Parts: sequence; structure tokens; C-alpha cells
Amino acid sequence: MCVRYLGVFLLVWNPQVLHAQSAAQPCPAPSLNGGFFSPGQSAYNHEAHISYACHDGFKPAVKGWWGSSRCQNGNWSPNPQCIEEKACVPLTIPNGNYDASTVGWYEDRDKIRVRCDEGYEHKDRHNKAQCINGTWSSVPICERSTDSCGDPPKIPHAVIIGKGYQEMFPESSQLQCKCEDGYAAEGEDSIFCISGYWTEGPTCSVGHTVTKPVSGVDTCGTVPLVANGDVVENTGMSLRYQCAAQYELVGPKMVECYSDGTWSEAPTCKAAYCSVDTDELDHVKSVGVRLINDGEVENLECSRHGRFFDHFSESRCTRGKVTFSECCNWAKLPTEFCKDLLLVGM
Repeated sequence: MCVRYLGVFLLVWNPQVLHAQSAAQPCPAPSLNGGFFSPGQSAYNHEAHISYACHDGFKPAVKGWWGSSRCQNGNWSPNPQCIEEKACVPLTIPNGNYDASTVGWYEDRDKIRVRCDEGYEHKDRHNKAQCINGTWSSVPICERSTDSCGDPPKIPHAVIIGKGYQEMFPESSQLQCKCEDGYAAEGEDSIFCISGYWTEGPTCSVGHTVTKPVSGVDTCGTVPLVANGDVVENTGMSLRYQCAAQYELVGPKMVECYSDGTWSEAPTCKAAYCSVDTDELDHVKSVGVRLINDGEVENLECSRHGRFFDHFSESRCTRGKVTFSECCNWAKLPTEFCKDLLLVGM
């Protein structure tokens, strides 16, 4: 009797045992309209596999003419489905993504909008694909941005810390360098990706604790000029820069004067807006140059009009590049119908 109670006690107080038992739930036979599966059973153990195929006029909701699924704690993964031949299965977009369908597939004439990963951009500014008769048409391509950087150059006796290896880094990426023990950094201890190129990294020299001690800022003479930026703080040992409105700082915030009379690396101020010259666009009214902040949208009135309402084109600024939607009235402008991109020569 005591042994039996002890077993119950251990079961109640051991959540891992309870979890292991609850995680091994069997699966009932799936409901598969328009197809059949094998092996045919009324129930399946946890981790069991089935294969399925679809009747004429249907196809699996995965790539290929047959599909497979696995029992996972009482549920089938992925869920076996037979869909119409005219429907489309999900796409794989290298270096991009899109909003997944809640049912796991897409009906004929459905559209998806592709978002490129950071550091990539749409080829020819095309960002939509459409399901047509079971096949995706005009699939967007996410290609590496010309402003991104490849893997940084190797720095002798140094290592990159806090970041794993990548073949591509988005613009404005900052990587911190650390010298090998017994070596000291000469120059900036970080490198930055600016317009497709890495800034110069430190030199790791042996046998010195400080290779360029900091001196007073008056020793170095003329303060480094930063286009669209200015010095906002002078500590007597270093200078802090700030960019003008609609510009963002890239590189070190502080600039120091070394004892040898040289300045440390100065930052740059990169434009954080798009300049749109409406005089050069055929689809919108000419209103001169418009500035759109990065990440923001402005609706420009179109040169053609509808029967009852004015039409507008949604102009969006993304990392210095602007895209335009089709011309639509106010009611349709926020909808998916009006999100097709126009190719304009800018």
C-alpha cells in the first residue's frame, strides 16, 4: 500500500513525467477531402508518419504530387490537405518573406506582397507575386543592396566580438574589434559599413598598452568638418558630433585628438530622406521637389483623375529610395488593390 501511494506521490510531484506522458498523445485518422492516405488506420501513435495523394482535379498543399505528415502530440504536422489544381502552395523567397496564409495555401488570383530582408532590396522594384492557374507569376527577387557590405576584411591579431559571421551586413552596421591579448588597438576599435564599404579598422600592435594617448583638442588644430553635421560638445579631450535634421549619424559619435597631432576617425551624416522631383514624374502633378523622411509615406496627387474623385499615388521612402503605388482614389488607396508598384525612371 505504501509503495502504491509513493508512486502516486512521485507522479504528482514530478512534472517532467507528467509532461512526457501528455506529450505522447496519439492522432486520429486525418480528414482528407479529395484524397487518400497510407497506411489507413483509425489511430496513429505519436511520431507516426503517413503519406497521402490527391484525386484528379486536386493536389497536395505542399510541393510535389504526394505529401507526408507526422503525428505530433495528437496533431498532424503539416496538416494533410488536398487543394484545387488552380490553387498555389506557399512560395520560398530567398532573402525575403511575406504574410503566410492562415489556411496554408492560396486561391487562384491571390496576391502576396514580398518584404526583403534587411540589406536586400527588390530587383526592378517589383514586390508582388500572383497565383494564376496553380502557378506563381512574376515572383519578386530580393537581391543584395548596393549599399550593404560583404564580410569585413580580416584584421591581423584581432577578432570581431558580439556578432557571428555573415556574408552580408546591412548599411550602417557596426562591428566591434578586439585585439589579441598582448596587443593594443591603434585607431578606432569599431568598423562601419558605409555605402557598400567598410571603414578602416584598428591596427593591433604588440607590447603597448596605449599607442596613441589622447591629447587636448587644441593640439590637432582645425576641427574635422562633417558635411550636414556639426560639433555639439567639446570636452577639451574629444568632440561630439550631431547631424542636421533629416540626416543620421554613421560612425563614431566622439572624435579624439591623439598626441601625435592627428584626429581619430570622424563620422558621416547620411541623408535619412528621399528627394522626389515631381517635375520628372509623368503620373503625378508637378509640385516641385518634395522631401519624404525615411520610413514615411506621402500621397501625391496624380495627373489623371477618376470620374468622381481625385486620384493619388502613395510614395514611400525606404533607406533613401522611393517607390510609388498605382494611382487610386481615397477609398482604394489603403487597400491591397492599390499596392502594385509603378516603375518610374528616378
